[in-house]
Amino acid sequence: MITRQVQGNVFTSGCQHVAFGVNAEGHNRMGVAGMVASRYWPQLGHPGPQTPGSVLTHATARYTFHALVCHTLGVGGFARTPTLITTCLDAIEVPDADEIACVLVGGGPVGRQSGADVEAILGGIQRSKKRVAVYSLD
Repeated sequence: MITRQVQGNVFTSGCQHVAFGVNAEGHNRMGVAGMVASRYWPQLGHPGPQTPGSVLTHATARYTFHALVCHTLGVGGFARTPTLITTCLDAIEVPDADEIACVLVGGGPVGRQSGADVEAILGGIQRSKKRVAVYSLD
């Protein structure tokens, strides 16, 4: 369920758990995934092919990152994202009271170019059983 929507920097959210979308092909050098890979989790940059609907998790001293495998590259690559994002978020193990800060999947340049349906993706986040603060980039 969406607890709030914020336009701003997910890294100033105060949340320990930070979620963001990655592609199933395993090419994560761009966007938020690329930034996380360069600063905190080098292996995320190119982990190889991943199963749609799975979650890659990496804990650091400050954050626990959750890479949601919820789209593929290219035209139509976000068609299944509304369903996959619900599956991914519900798979994250966090205490019921914890809020997950999630970057809005499909809202960046790759999503826009690929025709992501952001409203449907928000619906997928809303259907999750987890408490999610959705962050849109400035």
